[in-house]
This record gives sequence, C-alpha cells and structure tokens, in this order.
Amino acid sequence: MTNTQIPPVRSELAPQPPAAGARPRARERGTRLLAALFLAPTIVGIVVFTVVPIVGSVVLSLFHWNVIDDPSFAGAANYGEVFGDSTVLVSFRNTLLFMVLAVALQLLVALVLAITVNGRMPRWLRSVFRSAFFFPLVLSAASISVVMKYLFNQDFGVVNWLVGLVGIAPVPWLTSENGAMATVILVYVWQQFGFSFLLFVGGLNNIPKEIHEAAALDGATGPRKHLHVTLPLLSPTLLVASVVGIINALQVFEQPYVLTNGGPGDSTRTVVMVIYETAFEQLRFGTASAVGVLLFVLIMAVTALQFRLSRRFVHYQ
Repeated sequence: MTNTQIPPVRSELAPQPPAAGARPRARERGTRLLAALFLAPTIVGIVVFTVVPIVGSVVLSLFHWNVIDDPSFAGAANYGEVFGDSTVLVSFRNTLLFMVLAVALQLLVALVLAITVNGRMPRWLRSVFRSAFFFPLVLSAASISVVMKYLFNQDFGVVNWLVGLVGIAPVPWLTSENGAMATVILVYVWQQFGFSFLLFVGGLNNIPKEIHEAAALDGATGPRKHLHVTLPLLSPTLLVASVVGIINALQVFEQPYVLTNGGPGDSTRTVVMVIYETAFEQLRFGTASAVGVLLFVLIMAVTALQFRLSRRFVHYQ
C-alpha cells in the first residue's frame, strides 16, 4: 500500500508572504517622502519670497495705489507713464552701461588675480590672498560706500591727496558725470570681484595639470597658454560668473545711492534707485511695480541670451 502525501491545506486566514516587488516599492515611496520633506522648506521659501512677490508686482503694476487710498485699476497706463518718463529711460541706459563696464572689469580683475594666485606660491600665502580678496564681499555695501565717499572726496579725500603727490590736480570723482560713474564702478568692482575670483580659482584647480604640461611641450607658454588652453577649459566657470555678475549689476543700488545719490544730474541714477524713489518717496507703487516688471523682463532676456550664446562659446570637458 503506497503512502500518498496530502498537501497541507493553506488557510485563507494565515498571513501571506509579501510579494517580491512590494518591499522595494515601499522603500522607494519612503525615499521620495523623505526627499519631499527635505525639499519642502526650500520650496515654501521660494514660493513665499520669490513667486508671490513677482506675481504681486505684476498685478500691482496694473493699478494706481498710494497706500493711503484704495487701489484703482489702471490697466497699461503705468507702463505708458514709464515709457514716457525720461528719468526712467535714462536710468535704464545708465544701468546697462554700468552692467557692461562693471562686469567686464570684474571678470578681468578676478581672472588675472586667480591665475596669479593659482601659480607657484606657498600654500599659506595663497590662503591669505583668497581670504583678503573675498573679505570685501562679506561687508555691507552701504558701509563700504560711506567710507569710499570720504576717500574719493574732491577736497579732503585720501585718493586726491595721493594723486596730488605726483603733481596731478584734484579729480572731481563724485561731482562730474564721467568721474561719478567711474567711481561707482570702481567701488562696486572692488567689493564684488571676490566672488568671481573664488569661482575662477575653483575652476583652475579642476583643470588637469597634464593638459598644461602637454600645451607646454607644444610650445604654448605664458599668455598664449592661457588664451588657447585655460580660457576654453574655464568657459563653464566664466558662464556662471558672468550670469551672476550681470544679474547683480542690473540690480545695483547701494553704491550709487550712497556715493552720488544718482547725480550729478541723473548720470548715475539706476533702475532700482528709480523704483525706490517712485515707491517710497512719491508713493506711486503701481508705477514702481511697472518699472520692476520691466527690469525683471530685461534680466530674464539678458540671461536667456547668455545661455543661448553659451552653446557656441562654452566648452565642457
């Protein structure tokens, strides 16, 4: 008589083993939830402090509002007022001129100093230069401008005293149109170039030494090596530095406001200064918002143009 084994009856109430893919899916959902929790503060901050103010400015630019009375719908009248205001148009011209000169000088100074510091020198001295060049960036732009206003004073400023030692007459740094713009640019670049300098130092350190050695064997030395080897390899860093530099330069406010208050005349009046004066001195918040929207459009257009040109001029390793 053969023994037949009867398979055990599986109870429906007995716990079933989890499916093969259930545990990985649960772990993936947990990872996504954890990532969302970490990103939530940043997303909330961007929405509250960036998206909402932008939308609010666009909406406010369509109204007349002086804080005291109720806002009244104006449509595109504020934009028509902006385009008909010669002071606003001059401020846009000044801001664009300032952007071109200041960013070009800032990138040039930062690049030359980064190449110099990245050369052959003791490590401790390199650290000293890095800290010294970056230090002005952590200071208040308003406080620096107050000090610089005394240094560039035509009558008792230290700069004119030093210039006088070599027999040059006192220069009207802050009281002439060209001198005022040049002074604002110099003060701005002196404070801001430290950021670009650190970017370039990091980019130079990421360039393999073998490439420079191979270029030296091919006869590329000195300026020729930097022009044909260093700059193409540093172009991604140059793109980042130029984008950040242009965005910051288009929003310049503290230096011209403290140094010259936009003068003489309107020669150093910038767009952000016009926004401040229109909103908080004249209480025309709708018009100020319209100027702010136009500045935002200008920044976006210039940034988009930079990324468009980067497809041709930026080389990635």
